Amino acid sequence: MSQKVYDFIAIGLGPFNLSLACLSDNIEQLNGIVLEQKPEFNWHPGMMLESAHLQTPFMSDLVTLADPSHKLSFLNYIKQQGRLYSFYIRENFYLMRSEYNQYCQWASQQVSNIRFNQAVTRVEYNASEKHYEITCRHSQSKEPKIYLTRKLILGTGPAPYIPPCCEGLSDSLIHSSHYLPNKQGLQRQDSITIVGGGQSAAEIYYDLLQEIDVYGYELNWVTRSPRFFPLEYSKLTLEMTSPEYVDYFYALPEARKQTLIASQKNLYKGINSSLINEIYDLLYVKRLSADFTTNILSNSTLKNVELETNGQRLKLSFLQEEQQQEYTLNTASVVLATGYQASLPDFLAPITQRIQWNQQGQFDVKRNYSIDKQGEEIFIQNAELHTHGFVSPDLGMACYRNSCIIRDLLGYEFYPIEKRIAFQQFSTPKNQQAGQFKQTGKVKSSASLAAEFDA
Repeated sequence: MSQKVYDFIAIGLGPFNLSLACLSDNIEQLNGIVLEQKPEFNWHPGMMLESAHLQTPFMSDLVTLADPSHKLSFLNYIKQQGRLYSFYIRENFYLMRSEYNQYCQWASQQVSNIRFNQAVTRVEYNASEKHYEITCRHSQSKEPKIYLTRKLILGTGPAPYIPPCCEGLSDSLIHSSHYLPNKQGLQRQDSITIVGGGQSAAEIYYDLLQEIDVYGYELNWVTRSPRFFPLEYSKLTLEMTSPEYVDYFYALPEARKQTLIASQKNLYKGINSSLINEIYDLLYVKRLSADFTTNILSNSTLKNVELETNGQRLKLSFLQEEQQQEYTLNTASVVLATGYQASLPDFLAPITQRIQWNQQGQFDVKRNYSIDKQGEEIFIQNAELHTHGFVSPDLGMACYRNSCIIRDLLGYEFYPIEKRIAFQQFSTPKNQQAGQFKQTGKVKSSASLAAEFDA
């Protein structure tokens, strides 16, 4: 009896591949599975702070923006939990991070196409049979298993970024992704330094600031950014999380893309304005009733980290970029809220020749999110920042990207894909003569919009 060959196999179960699992599970014509090495879905457990919430509205769930009537929507989940009216009365579009994680865990239990405890060790291509062979090992029993598939979707996610000057000091510092399991140990120290200027750094600083007078530690927060940028969230800016902007960005020259990504960090890496305000208010209130030491420093790039002679403390060397002056901080513990970086899984080594690479050694991602040379076999999730723009990690674009991938897997559009949602135009108008174009209030038909898009 010949082994089953799947239409697709997705590797890694983050929110994006979970969305794919939910959206494809009910498609009879599409036979695919998702492989995950962990025993269950658990999204950033080390940062599951009680007060933390998403930076995108609840409609950016796993399915709604592809199919509002889908049974795995967040609203259907919360109705089944008996909390729909409570959510309605709360009048807040932004889910608590723990609630989103619970929703995703529920959704992962409703579908039949997820295989947990499957650690992928090798992916090979069988040229004679024209399929990929995926070798796995059960995470607990270590039992090997081989899956066959015609197409791949890679969603293993980025790895925590550790600055080069911190390598080899893993026993003396922690990455923000492991914050909660280490929180009590941190609070037993006499000083804590947080390095980084994004949302995670702000959440950790706020969390530790709340008990600074209880434990008496010194709390430092240092970022290389010139200021603590708020996440830009105005409505015309939000239109940039759209198919039109992806098209626009994708068509730009490579050098221009790199420049834009460097300048757009406050569009996807900024701090919630409400959290910035809460931090300031807490600082103000704490100062009224307690003596404490905290240092908030910007424009400061971490250059070096040294263990002091007793091995119990760290000497951090910074460069104040605007003044070009060096200074040091002596601290007992460090939390690196330095984000994540793309990493190439070792299991891809046997098929690297089938992948298209750019001059920088990155995936040369095509507009349809494929990376193989034919543009139809290997797709990626959240590894296209350099080609598709800052919307790549946005949860609100998950359904759009998965609808596009499902369309290519099937050969036709199963979920309707919006091609234009923005009022504004990102590129030069087709008629470049001044005064010859205008915005009207008339709503064009989907057919006419599609004709324009394809033109």
